[in-house]
Amino acid sequence: MRQIDEITAIIVDEIFQTYKKYGPGLFERVYEAGLAGRLEARGLSVERQKQICITDEFITNEPAFFADLLVDGRVIIELKSVEKLNKTHHKQLQTYLRLSENTVGILVNFNCTFLKDNIKRVVYRYDDRQFRLTSYKELQE
Repeated sequence: MRQIDEITAIIVDEIFQTYKKYGPGLFERVYEAGLAGRLEARGLSVERQKQICITDEFITNEPAFFADLLVDGRVIIELKSVEKLNKTHHKQLQTYLRLSENTVGILVNFNCTFLKDNIKRVVYRYDDRQFRLTSYKELQE
């Protein structure tokens, strides 16, 4: 089984390749399809629009959201094609991670001039219930 850092490195590389091929301004579903195909070609399992259900003391197996991409059953990718990422986009991915019990997610906005400023890696640590947001720039340091 691949380590999570190896998986996210492949994802980030393929995000850049997808952006290079298609450029900014298209519908999210175009980037979703292109990125999914590229990740599968790299040997990762990818589920598109994966329905995630939750169960707790009040709800039983209730559909909660659709993850744009779920990679190797462990990394949620939330794709955007918007003018600018905002706090709501970050909170959305944080909620997805918390409810799905996944620990790593990547938020990317393809509708931008500088892609490296629009890729965010979010890590949810269950032991202390905190999120850590890392930009692409920080990942490179």
